[in-house]
Amino acid sequence: MLSYIKRYKFQILAFLTFSVVFLSISFYLLTPKKKLPIFNPSDVNPELVDSTVQHVSKYHTIADFSFTNQNGAIITQKNYEGKIYVADFFFTTCPTICPIMQDNMVEIQNAFKDVQDVMLLSHTVMPHIDSVPVLKKYAVEKGVIDSKWNLVTGDKKDIFYIARKSYLAVKTETEGELYDMVHTENFILVDKKRRVRGFYDGTNKEEINRLIEDIRFLITEKN
Repeated sequence: MLSYIKRYKFQILAFLTFSVVFLSISFYLLTPKKKLPIFNPSDVNPELVDSTVQHVSKYHTIADFSFTNQNGAIITQKNYEGKIYVADFFFTTCPTICPIMQDNMVEIQNAFKDVQDVMLLSHTVMPHIDSVPVLKKYAVEKGVIDSKWNLVTGDKKDIFYIARKSYLAVKTETEGELYDMVHTENFILVDKKRRVRGFYDGTNKEEINRLIEDIRFLITEKN
């Protein structure tokens, strides 16, 4: 047996090398590659989407916007051009899910505080209460990094429409005044091309971990 191995050692070595290479390539080809979906209005619960865009099934992107942040600066889509960002909807006096959501936003902020390509954007659904000074106070309390995270207010109608036509993430009151909004726990992941790539429960730690991993994936995504 030993003499046989010595005689054919080069052939055996070549076979073993081929086997290792073949198995490695097969494993690579058969392993599912991570891929994040691109969401359009027709893919989402219609309760969260304005009726005028519910039929849209492709090419959906976040519309242009103009709001005022916690420092009184005008924030537009230009501030987020070429950025990956997480958007949400909240109000500063919310006693239930908002404190948990904003604490989790802080966690995301800290995870990417040194990554310029990642930002955050929080919209108030109660602009009549959340003035610039109120947002500033809230931002200081939460440890918001101004260059990383904008808390914005603006015209109620504009916030309403971007929530339901662009981010596909806010419910409406069944009764009440026009443009009444009931924010959800959704965090919305937007890529560098202004496309919606994911929805996450902003109150759930496992979902936050998944969101952080998906952001890291988008940073390396080629298309």
